[in-house]
Amino acid sequence: MIIELRQDILVANQKMVSVVKERLAQEKVLMLNIIGSPGSGKTSLLEATLAGLSERFRVAIIEADVETKRDSERLERFGVPLYHINTGGMCHLESDIILASLEKMDLAATDVVIIENVGNLICPADFDIGEHAKIAVSSVPEGDDKPSKYPVLFREAAAVVLNKTDLVPYTNFNVESFTTDLRRINGTVPLFELSATGGNGVQAWLDWLIQKVEASQA
Repeated sequence: MIIELRQDILVANQKMVSVVKERLAQEKVLMLNIIGSPGSGKTSLLEATLAGLSERFRVAIIEADVETKRDSERLERFGVPLYHINTGGMCHLESDIILASLEKMDLAATDVVIIENVGNLICPADFDIGEHAKIAVSSVPEGDDKPSKYPVLFREAAAVVLNKTDLVPYTNFNVESFTTDLRRINGTVPLFELSATGGNGVQAWLDWLIQKVEASQA
């Protein structure tokens, strides 16, 4: 029965995905889905991203968390359209929730929508919410075994961000091991090693994003 219920949820979710994709295609809006565990630095990555992109492109944010608006409050200073979702315990976002947020936006005045999904490496990886790309975020303090332990996310990701690399000298994190496991799962995925708060490596991530947004507008 648990398997049947899960299948029903996935089927219901998939029915709304095409509607989400159609709405985005109508206005040539790129949508990215950032997925990572709690504390990986997803919000810090968004802060660095908005600092680098918000003057060049029209960015909107969908910020999701189980409780509180603390992450959304951190992003308010950038002055971009910001849509907050509290899931109330649900460990992922679904396409109907995304569609409801998109309906509140002026998509004609938007170039890219960036979603910060609920902090989780498992549930969000299974759900297509109509995004053009999943971005997997991992961080040095979490350990170097995340690609091997959570392969679905890293296999589905269009890009991987390894955050907090400034902490490598102070940990037993093995960058080579992380990279080897990642390449075994997803051999061609771009990997951005950076410190979202320190700034090291952020520009390469921004350059990749710029190319993605420009390609979506062609």
